[in-house]
Amino acid sequence: MRRIFQILSATGAMFAPGIVFAQEAVAAAPVPPVSATEVPTGTINLTAPVSGIGQPSGGWELQAPMTDIAIEAHNMVDYVLNPVMAGVTIFVMILLAWTVYRYRAAANPVPSKTSHNTTIEVIWTAVPALILLVIAVPSFRLLANQYSPPTADITVKAVGHQWYWEYEYPDQGGFTFDSVMLTDDEAAQRGTPRLLDVDNRLVVPVGATVKILTTAADVIHSFAMPSFYVKMDAVPGRINETWFKVDKPGVYFGQCSELCGSRHAYMPIAVEVLPRDQFDDWVAAKQKENGIEPAVTAAVAPAPTPAEVAAPVAAPAA
Repeated sequence: MRRIFQILSATGAMFAPGIVFAQEAVAAAPVPPVSATEVPTGTINLTAPVSGIGQPSGGWELQAPMTDIAIEAHNMVDYVLNPVMAGVTIFVMILLAWTVYRYRAAANPVPSKTSHNTTIEVIWTAVPALILLVIAVPSFRLLANQYSPPTADITVKAVGHQWYWEYEYPDQGGFTFDSVMLTDDEAAQRGTPRLLDVDNRLVVPVGATVKILTTAADVIHSFAMPSFYVKMDAVPGRINETWFKVDKPGVYFGQCSELCGSRHAYMPIAVEVLPRDQFDDWVAAKQKENGIEPAVTAAVAPAPTPAEVAAPVAAPAA
């Protein structure tokens, strides 16, 4: 065994100078420069948030509505639900105060023995039923409009994770990206509200009907945008659908509104609504960044004019 080791050592010593020479030759050989093609990233000029628009204002009122559905819902709250609740509350308080005063012990030493009153029982059964009927009419109309969306212009898949969102654009080639909440320092540098902005916003075009397909990878989450009047649970193994259409460019904030774990409060949603040309530029950059060839639309020949239709076809030469 020792003899074999000595032979191998001697052989290595014989070839060592040649190996060293080859390494030095390779190191001394010129290295041709490599040119890299610059790939643009799908970044946008971030819209600065506007106070009171698309974010909590710190008051007791609902956020300013930014979609037709949200406007309809706010009108129902302001002109149906709140007046009915205020009227019922005032009536009950007046009835309670009158009962306490009228039937106190000093004014009514001998209590009444009445046990039934048909008129009162009919009233307290019929009036609440009528109130519910009044509320039901606009409620059903709102539900029908909310869950009967128009034809979608763009589809986005929102996948909830613990604790961030992942967005996919199937109509634009299927590129995806994660959306994670900014730290307090990052939000301060960007000039956006803390706990609401993210590193990669969900980008959609203005005036487009956006269909949101929601699901989850782990536990139940919920895609909620108060200013859009949108709230849809994201359930693992299931696809739920909601939609919105925003006619004003800007940035709007929401949050996961389902108790999804210890960092539930740190899972915001930021939607950037851009003009159509800027959205198209962003999509093109995202597609190039992800190596996706944009879909080529075949050129469509213009329709013939009435004069061209009426013109006689020349006979072929003999």
